Amino acid sequence: MMPEDAAEKSGSEASAEPNHGGNGFPSDLEDALAPDPGTEDMFKTENNKFAFSPGQLSKMLNPKSHSAFYAMGGLAGLEKGLRTSRAAGLSVDETTLDGAVTFEDVAIKHTKYDTTSDAAPNSKIGADKPHPSTGSRSDPFFDRKRIFGENRLPEKKPKTLLELTWQTYNDKVLILLTIAAVVSLALGLYQTFGGSHEDGEPRVEWVEGVAILVAIIIVVLVGTVNDWSMQRQFNQLNKRQSDRTVSVIRSGKTIEISVFDLLVGDVALLSVGDLVPVDGIFIDGYGIKCDESSATGESDLMKKVPADTVFATLGDIAEGKTGETNIDKLDPFIISGSKVQEGSGSFLVTAVGVNSSYGSISMSLRTEQEDTPLQKKLNVLADKIAIFGGGAALVLFLALFIKFAAGLPTNHSSADEKGKQFLELFVVSVTVVVVAVPEGLPLAVTLALAFATTRMMKDNNLVRILKACETMGNATAICSDKTGTLTQNKMTVVAATLGKAICFGDKETVLKADKDPNGEAPADPIPSVSVGEFVHALDDETKQLIVQSNTVNSTAFEGEQNGEMTFIGSTTEVALLTFSRDHLAAGPVQQERENAAIVQQVPFDSSVKFMASVVKLPNGKFRAYVKGASEIILDKCTQTIAENGSGDLTLVEMTEEDRELFKQKISAYAGQSLRTIGSAYRDFDFWPPEGAEAADDPKAADFSKIHHSMTLATIYGIQDPLRPAVIDALKDCRRAGIVVRMVTGDNILTGSAIARECGIYHPEQGGIAMEGPVFRKKSEDELKEIVPHLQVLARSSPEDKRILVQTLKSLGETVAVTGDGTNDAPALKLADVGFAMGIAGTEVAKEAADIILMDDNFASIVKAVCWGRAVNDSVKKFLQFQLTVNITAVVLTFISAVYSNEGQSVLNAVQLLWVNLIMDTFAALALATDPPTATVLDRKPDRKSAPLVTSRMGKMIIAQAILQLVITFVLYFGGSTLLGYSINDADSQTATDEAKRLNTLVFNTFVWLQIFNEVNNRRLDNRLNIFEGITRNWFFAVINLIMIGGQVLIIFVGGEAFKIVPLDGKEWGLSIGLGAISVPWGVAVRKFPDSWAEMIGRTMAWPFAKLYSLLPPLRKKKRKQKDVAVEDGELEEPREPDLRPPLRMMSSIRGPRVRQHIGLRQRAHNAKEKTKVKIRGGTGHAPQTDILK
Repeated sequence: MMPEDAAEKSGSEASAEPNHGGNGFPSDLEDALAPDPGTEDMFKTENNKFAFSPGQLSKMLNPKSHSAFYAMGGLAGLEKGLRTSRAAGLSVDETTLDGAVTFEDVAIKHTKYDTTSDAAPNSKIGADKPHPSTGSRSDPFFDRKRIFGENRLPEKKPKTLLELTWQTYNDKVLILLTIAAVVSLALGLYQTFGGSHEDGEPRVEWVEGVAILVAIIIVVLVGTVNDWSMQRQFNQLNKRQSDRTVSVIRSGKTIEISVFDLLVGDVALLSVGDLVPVDGIFIDGYGIKCDESSATGESDLMKKVPADTVFATLGDIAEGKTGETNIDKLDPFIISGSKVQEGSGSFLVTAVGVNSSYGSISMSLRTEQEDTPLQKKLNVLADKIAIFGGGAALVLFLALFIKFAAGLPTNHSSADEKGKQFLELFVVSVTVVVVAVPEGLPLAVTLALAFATTRMMKDNNLVRILKACETMGNATAICSDKTGTLTQNKMTVVAATLGKAICFGDKETVLKADKDPNGEAPADPIPSVSVGEFVHALDDETKQLIVQSNTVNSTAFEGEQNGEMTFIGSTTEVALLTFSRDHLAAGPVQQERENAAIVQQVPFDSSVKFMASVVKLPNGKFRAYVKGASEIILDKCTQTIAENGSGDLTLVEMTEEDRELFKQKISAYAGQSLRTIGSAYRDFDFWPPEGAEAADDPKAADFSKIHHSMTLATIYGIQDPLRPAVIDALKDCRRAGIVVRMVTGDNILTGSAIARECGIYHPEQGGIAMEGPVFRKKSEDELKEIVPHLQVLARSSPEDKRILVQTLKSLGETVAVTGDGTNDAPALKLADVGFAMGIAGTEVAKEAADIILMDDNFASIVKAVCWGRAVNDSVKKFLQFQLTVNITAVVLTFISAVYSNEGQSVLNAVQLLWVNLIMDTFAALALATDPPTATVLDRKPDRKSAPLVTSRMGKMIIAQAILQLVITFVLYFGGSTLLGYSINDADSQTATDEAKRLNTLVFNTFVWLQIFNEVNNRRLDNRLNIFEGITRNWFFAVINLIMIGGQVLIIFVGGEAFKIVPLDGKEWGLSIGLGAISVPWGVAVRKFPDSWAEMIGRTMAWPFAKLYSLLPPLRKKKRKQKDVAVEDGELEEPREPDLRPPLRMMSSIRGPRVRQHIGLRQRAHNAKEKTKVKIRGGTGHAPQTDILK
């Protein structure tokens, strides 16, 4: 039905009384557009110059409603009511609109705008706030944006600094310390102003309480700033993820715009692989089928029917003119979030932004990123450390309390002094928990990932899934596409053969397999000329044949890119269109297509490797143009264009000799690393041919039934040169222990030639090149034998790629895959890391991928490997540093507090808080932000089951902890003898001052040991250059300067707050010198054989492991985990409703700031379930799959 007919029918039916229609199509239209509870505001607009409100348009798709579509007058009514044109789209000059179109002008009679009122949508009754305006009245599409909004979701409201501060402070240990500080301050103030003091004695008892409070404030502030910075980085990253371009028609021209600029009333174009960004109504097209499983839960592909056809059928049903009709098959609705799997066409946009289906669901699914595998491993490790720290603190408190209680009979101090002594031992015990519980672990990996993903964006890697960043560091296999990834994706036609008549660009390059026994290439009977002579030899009929074949049988179009008019679309099609324009004087593509009467199109399908278009010729006959893989096209041909001297197009039957000749020509092109494309045609008297009608559309043909007896027109040789950096990038992969395999749709000759050129294919080393049809027929056992040696998979389908990935994973490989097509999505999802092409990739491929290559360049994948390894290394560096400090600080505090007569640790609470700040926040910033070094690719990938703490790391942790404890204990217990401190002097004041000086020296030396050990921990391997790449990480230098400056300031002005005294030059030299021993000690440890250290470690750890396994809570946990599947080398807890999230100890001790890093999967799952429940209420059925995964 033509648009004007539809409009006329709409008007006539507006005066007709509704009849009862069958098939579930309601005859009563009064409630078709009634607001649902809670959505009334969407129906209220002010000064609406359109016939419809956002709420009314949403009724068509929430759920799909034929009644609402029919009530609004079908496509003609929507076109008129939204003041647009299905042919020309919106006008690029539109700003504000004059006049108004009323609801009654377009709606079917008996349709009400609102159940509570007969008011039309443009009336001001009950007007609510209009949609927020985005500018002045002179701005483009002002009225349209004011009423219907823009295609943007409101930004997720970030947490304010005050909220982040409260979240950081809402930590049980910090609250305990706050209580202790308040009590200490109260006692201190009482002693300062109410206690007795000797003459000259300073009244500073209040200082300790204030110092603890200041330390708490610093910890909270630093944590808040870190969280705020991390939140800002991720918000910036998420903004870039959703931006992409779409094709629309505006003012009659096809242009590309940002998806954010789509508006209600736009005419948007659809093609295979697109992810639909907005809601709309299908105008017309060829074989459009959509996968709506992500939006509705329905797994079947939904075929789209033109809106005019649907409206006409609904009109017949309403008037009782038709019998039983299944209107569910009449689906003109385009749902946002669905994926175009087949066909091409256009649709009218009816809802954008939060009013669209995708937008409303996205708003309800906003959740944080879920934990990565590295975070999970760290959480498990942190659990164990927290148990160790908490147990040590409890034992220390009991020991000190028993000691305190036992000394009470001989303790003649006043009551307030005894209270202060008890409070001090309590504070020391609590501070041990602060030091031992590693809240910096999840913070470190989050910082490392945030830093890496931001920097990776500069290297053209847009990380969509955080875990992909760290997983890529341990990839062992990469399955890469050829075109656009290894090559430049800048296709140019450099050779062509027109049947048996003439050719150009033939370099006589023939592969060995096609040479005769004497090693000579067979003679080529087809005359080879220059491209100019080739074009000059073509008559008008042949030129028209080639031009129409390339322009009509194509989805590429002309548009503006970077300020220049160019062809946009598949690079192969762009090459053919460019050849037609530059050499064959083809007119504008749009004009050529409008001049051709296209009756059917068969979109490109990677499983059959061809596409087709059928046009009606001026003589009344029909011609089917087919284009695709040359050998497949050749196999379907029985005729070809013959030699001729008259200039007339003459055809001859294709003999076996001719077929061999064309195969040699294809082989010759492949030997030049050219992609070969075949073009053929066939004429028909009728369409569809008799007996070839499609089952689902009698007006179209089932192309598989008529794809034979074709006439071979041309074979093209298209050149796509290698990217300049690819060969070096592949060398880096081999150095890093990563095997790269080429997976291409080209024939095996072209694929092998290019693979050999770039260094992937090495048949002399046992490498295998195989074609997809052969590969997919192999048994599972055969695949496992072949795949380790497979280097080129040619003529592959997406299913072949999926089988390859599945086999590699079954062999224990960590697999990365590149993909750009819609059908690549299964392989991208199945792989450990999926890379989608940012330029050539379809929206479905991008949706399925973990990382998007913004430049489609293989070299960027190698950069992703470097950053992945840098993330793993950075976290391990921090972990190695923190575990050293954990062991040292806890053991030192425990032993010195028990040894001291006053129950005081050599490091008091305020000092330990400073150490905690160094090892958690500062070290995380310094070590977790190291960029990848030049040597990061000099090692093999880690296996999935590799432990988080390796034997090499354990060797360094234990050795450095031993060194620090030895130095600290020698100073603490022997300092008075070795250095001459008079801590046993008869004068109590002198003894106290000397003891304080010695403790200050111990504290200063301990901190300098950590500073030097941090530098030592910049390297994880046994190489000695710990300063490699240090100049490229200014974070490290700045953080260390802050730590050194802070330590110097504390020693000189810390005074009573830290219970220290200023040190002289000799003591400073001693502190720094002893601290610097960490560096040469690290050299000695690196030279100690790893195998010896591992053997010693196992022997020493056995008793502790046995004791740990015998603890009742852990035995119970072990029984629970007995039947849990092993994945990635670690056990995951069974998902039971009553189980608490991981990191039970940390989440209970450290509060919500740490808890935000855990349990995200469950929270995301709960959000999705809530959304599903809402949708079930709207649609009447429950989708069984996650919505918009």
